[in-house]
Amino acid sequence: MARIIVDDYFCKGCGLCVDACPVQILELDMATITEKGYHPAFCEDQSKCTGCMSCALMCPDCAIKVMR
Repeated sequence: MARIIVDDYFCKGCGLCVDACPVQILELDMATITEKGYHPAFCEDQSKCTGCMSCALMCPDCAIKVMR
């Protein structure tokens, strides 16, 4: 099973990973604001991750790692 790790320090909440995810398990955490003032992305359900790495490849800030 793959696992998505989002580094909140680098994530600026652009949402590109959310749009890139083919199984739609990523979303922006509107309840959290980082120290830089952004809503970071998070994985809603790790068990549905296919490990395709679309989110990590799309992230312009290299804030996402996919562990397979």
